Amino acid sequence: MVYTWAADTALLMDEKQYEAYYRQIPKWRQEKADRIQMREDRALSVGVWALYQKALRESGLSEKMVFNLSHSGHYVLCSIADTETARTGCDLEKTGIPRLKVARRFFCRSEWDYIQKKASEDERKEAFYRYWVLKESFMKATRLGMKLPLDAFAIRLSEGEDPVLTKKPDTIEGRFYFREYPEPERGFFAAVCSEDPDMAENLRWMTL
Repeated sequence: MVYTWAADTALLMDEKQYEAYYRQIPKWRQEKADRIQMREDRALSVGVWALYQKALRESGLSEKMVFNLSHSGHYVLCSIADTETARTGCDLEKTGIPRLKVARRFFCRSEWDYIQKKASEDERKEAFYRYWVLKESFMKATRLGMKLPLDAFAIRLSEGEDPVLTKKPDTIEGRFYFREYPEPERGFFAAVCSEDPDMAENLRWMTL
């Protein structure tokens, strides 16, 4: 089973709150945050690790379990599998102006066709962000990240069904599954990709 939590880090923009959470995370993570210039990004770095620590405490899962983190805007995301072996990746992306030129150039043709055939601007925007977080989550699950070209694998979207991976490099073994967690009212889309097909139906929201 793969569980996914989300939290709002807006409170960490207060310097006292930031310092309180900063002191609770490991030294190596503190040092990582210290290297970040933008205050908002430092808050995300601290906040996402605080979410991970709280998720471990409340779920009883072990630090040995596979996990992945993501953040965008002022929201953070954490996925933890109840296994040490199932590769898992998650991604969260704040919505804005969709980068359709990026999709046209770097997505697979079938994915770009799906986006551009949408009737309205809002539908095209939603399709873009769905694809973006799904593709990022797969790239993170494979542990290749940006080393994996966006058009080296393809995902099919169908109404009423979970996304399906229809193409991937032969060098990437195993089967991968997806779960979407759209939160348009909060201004973001999120997705999880895992070798474990059993994923929580809903996000678990936490207060940091």
